[in-house]
Amino acid sequence: MISIRAATEHDAVAISHVHVQSWRTTYAGIVPEEYLATLNEAERVLLWREWLTRDIQVYVADLDGEIVGFISGGAIREPVQTYDAELYAIYLLEQAQRQGIGTALLKELAESLLSKGFTSMIVWVLETNPWRNFYVKSSAQIVTTKDIEIGGVMLLEVSYGWPELQALTSPK
Repeated sequence: MISIRAATEHDAVAISHVHVQSWRTTYAGIVPEEYLATLNEAERVLLWREWLTRDIQVYVADLDGEIVGFISGGAIREPVQTYDAELYAIYLLEQAQRQGIGTALLKELAESLLSKGFTSMIVWVLETNPWRNFYVKSSAQIVTTKDIEIGGVMLLEVSYGWPELQALTSPK
């Protein structure tokens, strides 16, 4: 049974595990292997403990007592057109993908952001991310692009946007 709930500082270890493992499976062949090999769950735990004290929204997906995914978002970090919120990260363990968990996390974040007065949202995604169609299926539109450096390699990021955040909370 899957449940979505707000993350707490006690979830930092599990979120860090999902974060690192998801990067290694999702970005293999895209981000340099040397960079992926340096990702360290223990270091991420310290970062997540700190991030979970900030004014950001973080939700976890719990499947039968194990955290298999998370999403985080909040105020937009750098201005993009008229968007006011940003999906910072959404990651699922490989075995939890394609089960509707990502969609449930996305809806939970959208509802939370709406309750805080946000009206629109973007997400930045590597152009070569094999999962970027997830955003298209959730009715996001391409907004703009930018270059980003990861592990010494320049990559293209695409922002997808939901001009009406409310659309993510409506039944399809």
